[in-house]
Amino acid sequence: MEITAQLVKELRTRTGVGMMECKRALGECGGDIDAAIQHLRTSGQMKADKKSARTAAEGSLALAKSEDGARALLLELNSETDFVAKDDGFLAFAQACVEAALASGTEEVEALMGQSTDGGTFEEVRRELVARLGENIQVRRLQRLDADGDAIGCYLHGRRIGVLVAFEGEPELGRDLAMHIAASRPVCVGEDDVPEELLEKERAVLTAQAQESGKPPEIIEKMIAGRLRKYLSEITLLGQPFVRDPDTTVGKLLQSKGASVRAFVRLEVGEGIEKKQENFAEEVRAQAQTH
Repeated sequence: MEITAQLVKELRTRTGVGMMECKRALGECGGDIDAAIQHLRTSGQMKADKKSARTAAEGSLALAKSEDGARALLLELNSETDFVAKDDGFLAFAQACVEAALASGTEEVEALMGQSTDGGTFEEVRRELVARLGENIQVRRLQRLDADGDAIGCYLHGRRIGVLVAFEGEPELGRDLAMHIAASRPVCVGEDDVPEELLEKERAVLTAQAQESGKPPEIIEKMIAGRLRKYLSEITLLGQPFVRDPDTTVGKLLQSKGASVRAFVRLEVGEGIEKKQENFAEEVRAQAQTH
């Protein structure tokens, strides 16, 4: 059967795969478009498996919030390069995933990927996206926040930083708080929420530093206490200077407005992923030694 340009175009429209790959698939399947689609899906799965070990530390966040404002969810979809992270298909997939997760109530990536959507399961669509874009693409994590009687403020900084904050107060305060959290990276809401392990680790570092000063023990104790207070103000939301008015803390701002914050979620694309460091000088040297 003749592989016409119209047939290739139809296969490309239905699969999103490149023209040359569509033409090759049709040739291998004798012009049978349904068989070519299945062939591309199978080869796409093989390509996805091969690329799954490659580091994907770029990507995009997607946000969804229920109509009643009772819950909101952030999702991180990773790619290998920022270029792919800006692809319309990549972004559409991220948004479809986060909306499906919110609707189903799932917080587990594996469960989400098994859900059905247009074109199969989300996992099958992901594999097809890998085949089309040529990079490792992974849904890394989901973070959900329930209002529990409060309001939820949401903020996306571009698509790289996302924040959800459960608060009680004026509606416009939610976005301001979320923007502050995006910029200032608090670890937790207040001092009582600081993990004891983190506190003990910092206390040990401060003690070692203070003891090197050679000052009397009572002075050292005061130095440690003062530095620990400063540390707590830096890592707690309530203790941080408010980004829009550094003369006041977030805690004082909330107090002045009769407001409060119960919880927050902050995600940043790629945080915690060890990126491969390219050493081009070593690469050239290694190549030279093989010739």
